[in-house]
Amino acid sequence: MTEHLKVPVASLTLNIETDSFVIPEISKQCDTILGQSRAQSALEFGVAMKNPGYNIFVMGAPGTGRLSMITNYLAHAAEKQDAPPSYAYVDNFENSREPISIQLHAGQGQKFTKDIEQLIDNLLATFPAVFESPAYQQKKSAIERRFNQQYNAAIDLVDKKAEAMSVALYRESDTITFLPIRDNKALDEDQFTMLSQPDREAFHKHTEELEVYLGNVLLELPQWRRTMVDKTRQLDIETIGNAIDPLFDELNHSYQNTDDVITYLAEFKKDVENTITDFLMPSRVQEIKDNTTKRLIMTEQYMPNILVDYKQDQGAPIIYESHPTYQNLFGRIEYMSDQGALITTYRRICSGSLHKANGGYLILDAEKILTYPFVWEGLKRALKAGKIEIESPYSEFGVNTITLKPEVIPLNVKVILVGSRDIYYLLEAMDSEFNEMFRVLADFDSHIRLTENSIEQFVNLMVKQASDSGALPLTKAAIARLIEHSCRLSENQFRLSARINDSLEIIGEANLLCTGVGITEIDKAQIELALSAKEARSGRIAEEILEEMIDGTILIDTEGEAIGKVNGLTVMEVGGSSFGAPARITTTVYPGSRGIVDIEREAELGQAIHSKGVMILTGYLGNSYAQEFPLAISASIALEQSYGYVDGDSASLAELCCLISALTCTPIRQGFAITGSINQYGEVQAIGGVNEKIEGFFKLCQARGLNGQHGAIIPVSNKRNLMLKQEVINAVEQGLFSIYTVSNVNETIELLMGKTAGCLDKEGHYPEGTINFKVVSRLKEISDMASDSEDGDDE
Repeated sequence: MTEHLKVPVASLTLNIETDSFVIPEISKQCDTILGQSRAQSALEFGVAMKNPGYNIFVMGAPGTGRLSMITNYLAHAAEKQDAPPSYAYVDNFENSREPISIQLHAGQGQKFTKDIEQLIDNLLATFPAVFESPAYQQKKSAIERRFNQQYNAAIDLVDKKAEAMSVALYRESDTITFLPIRDNKALDEDQFTMLSQPDREAFHKHTEELEVYLGNVLLELPQWRRTMVDKTRQLDIETIGNAIDPLFDELNHSYQNTDDVITYLAEFKKDVENTITDFLMPSRVQEIKDNTTKRLIMTEQYMPNILVDYKQDQGAPIIYESHPTYQNLFGRIEYMSDQGALITTYRRICSGSLHKANGGYLILDAEKILTYPFVWEGLKRALKAGKIEIESPYSEFGVNTITLKPEVIPLNVKVILVGSRDIYYLLEAMDSEFNEMFRVLADFDSHIRLTENSIEQFVNLMVKQASDSGALPLTKAAIARLIEHSCRLSENQFRLSARINDSLEIIGEANLLCTGVGITEIDKAQIELALSAKEARSGRIAEEILEEMIDGTILIDTEGEAIGKVNGLTVMEVGGSSFGAPARITTTVYPGSRGIVDIEREAELGQAIHSKGVMILTGYLGNSYAQEFPLAISASIALEQSYGYVDGDSASLAELCCLISALTCTPIRQGFAITGSINQYGEVQAIGGVNEKIEGFFKLCQARGLNGQHGAIIPVSNKRNLMLKQEVINAVEQGLFSIYTVSNVNETIELLMGKTAGCLDKEGHYPEGTINFKVVSRLKEISDMASDSEDGDDE
């Protein structure tokens, strides 16, 4: 009667034939994203759209290879694009706190640095040597000679007047002294004291007169000296200009098409005249004898600080920032200690990921940029303004430091955020600017349809990844097993799992098993060993639960029959692994109108979806059995020996069958375990984790001894999700274990209880002797008891 519900062996898993695909030769990387046509189309659109705001959010689950696939695709697209311009910071000679940014053509950054370095070398070689040339010395001597002539002529006038007054004029350096003369000889101090009083007074009078006259004739001495200094300075400037003009003319010619460089060289040329005067004049050379010190001074003042410089044939940059702190993203200014004080210059400006990706693509982890402070707001501000500004994010909180304010750099970057669905919907709901800046959604599917094309792409990817990782070659049987494993991960015989990384990990683990045993290629056996080893590493808890069931600590019957008891099927997730295990569900029924009590809910262990499933039972009972009388029932349902939170409605079918068993006192076969959810009309609905659930019950039956009376009951809509292990398939093939699919409650009842469920006749009654007839009878009996009780209370 129930044989038609049995699942045939051929439907228990997907078997990939090795002649259904071909292993390709290892070729160049393909830019197609495996099985993600929707996401690839969105990515192509986002990359092609150059308008502002068309940044891309890549949405999908971790482990689907989002990052590597995006990077590979962008690499193919970026190599066709032109390399972005290079950027550098140079000193602002008018305000050193505001360095100036200059833009160069791609590949010019390092060349420009070498050219400035060579210019500094040439300047150091030219100065002060140019001031030692005969031409310069002659012109400088002529200027000094003119000054000396004017000075000497003035002194000669004073000397003549002094001679007429019998006074001698003596010059010692810049000092002028007057002495009395007697007999054509100058008198010393002792001789002067021997003169008569009138003679001494006359000398003093003459001296005062001469000093006044000296002051008058030297009245223009400061002007003469200023004229000499001005002419000397002008000579120095002309000499410096004549010496550096050829050096700068060559650079101006080399960078004639780069406006920023031409402007900088002009400012450089103006400022370097002062630097030469301050440090490289012959008078200053004695103070700074070390050539290394002079070079360091020139380097710190004039050497450009190259932020980014890509080669012309390099294409657009692709930057993945794995640690997107504010400084790593927007750049930072470093400091150095000088005698206890922190100082900085434009040469301490460091580029961030936005600088490196400017003109190309920047890939960021959405969760991380929301975690690090100031990053998300800063990124939106930069994208909206179209410029990169290096600043301290803490200044608005009162944490101020004396620092630089570099000139902003134009920003032209395509930002790709990679994140989960939860983060995308959170940003969409909570941030009004998000949709304006990330208008393209690349949605990665969790599953990939199993087609000839997707199989071919999967095979190509596995072969290439094995080669790139240095693993041994894969056989066709190994690849076929990987396809089957991928379908098991997706829980669907017609879909591959998008979690490509899981398959790649298995290849690496299988390759390790081949080490040192003389195996030259990875076959199906190595893949099986790797899968078994992975399961064993995370199987401690599953083994402990199984042992407790076997020794009777956890009560699960797999033989005989029982009223109000049924084996449900559950899935437990611990860490990154999941496993199935049976769980006993019990039900008690007694007169009253309390309704169906979910003990898990009452104990606050049952979560919302589980509680919803239990509530549906009342709807089914009322719709199917209580059309002619009020539904009055008191029942308790419990998931026995469950001490943690319970969620999901996959136990609702088992709970209903257990409730019917308790109502009708009809025993349930304990050799069966059941899973499935129901709606209020008794239709059985699909559930998750079907393979783990079946295998969990199978292991217990296998440990106690299979006898052909054991089996699992699942929804018929889960038939396509069957990807069972070979040991289960072998047991089914040998008739030791059975798997049934059901579509409604009646089919399930007949399987579990071995009796006819019964269908409504034309008059709306169930046939006498059927399970459903007994349910109606029992419910009516309880309802009548409740009515009699109410009547008695009224009296």
